[in-house]
Amino acid sequence: MKKPSVPISPLLILFVVLCALPPFLDPYWVDVLNNIGLYATLGISLNLIVGHTGLFNLGHAAFYAIGAYTAAILNTHYHLPMLPLMPLSGIAAGLFAFIVMRPIIHLRGDYLCIVTIGIGEIVRIALVNNIFGITGGANGIFGISRPAVLGYVIKSPHQFFYLIWIFLAITIVIFKRLEHSRVGRALNCIRDDEIAAQGCGINIASYKLTAFVIGAIWAGMTGNIFAAKMTIISPESFSFWESVIMFTLVILGGAGSIEGVIVGAFLIIGLPEIFRELSSARMLVFGLAMIVMMILRPRGLIPPKLRRYDLKMLVNKDTTP
Repeated sequence: MKKPSVPISPLLILFVVLCALPPFLDPYWVDVLNNIGLYATLGISLNLIVGHTGLFNLGHAAFYAIGAYTAAILNTHYHLPMLPLMPLSGIAAGLFAFIVMRPIIHLRGDYLCIVTIGIGEIVRIALVNNIFGITGGANGIFGISRPAVLGYVIKSPHQFFYLIWIFLAITIVIFKRLEHSRVGRALNCIRDDEIAAQGCGINIASYKLTAFVIGAIWAGMTGNIFAAKMTIISPESFSFWESVIMFTLVILGGAGSIEGVIVGAFLIIGLPEIFRELSSARMLVFGLAMIVMMILRPRGLIPPKLRRYDLKMLVNKDTTP
């Protein structure tokens, strides 16, 4: 009897190819791949809010900043190692999201979008004004130490590549499982029809807040890696434009699709670097390409697959006495 074949995930093929590339690339292009990995991770965390829950969030850089600054302050002031601070960076960003989003989680559409923009700007301005005298003001924080694994300090772009992309792989696995969990199905139900979701007994506000907190936690941990990679952070790294980039790669790649988010990160972060020689026209070409893509593929390059349910199981359940 022939055994059924197990399909190979395109993401697995992508990771195998990418892991073989760094030895053949110069540090500049490896660093470009590192940035793509960071933005892909941020995009996946934002995708839970925008793609799966249907909430407009243009202030995701605020959670990214909270995580980065939490790690940077604790590292420079108390000399704590960066990698063990990752959970604390995530908790700080998640707690901040819980505090600021709970009073406004009932807002919908454009109103919520505008408020998230305001939250992002409040965080950036607070960092510029050197809140509590620990954020370094406009100059930021210097002298952040590099991360270390088993006593081995990670310094070069090639070494950071494996740290960033392993974290991205863990992110994909966790968020894939979350997508197919009870929470993921509830979030999709809220996105498609809030009234129907509420009629099914789903606590709308609680699940929306949960999506924001989980997304913020992951953005905060990504901020930790960013701070360790750069060894210096400033408010300019967490501007409104950063939130726009995250939002764009989610929408362009396919809201609700992890594969689409990764493709969107390659396009948004990678293509401008490829066309860097055309510095005067690259943004014009890039903007036109985005417009064409949104016209031809309004649901994104790789839209999410529709959920499939076992109809036989449902029928048998309904007919069982």
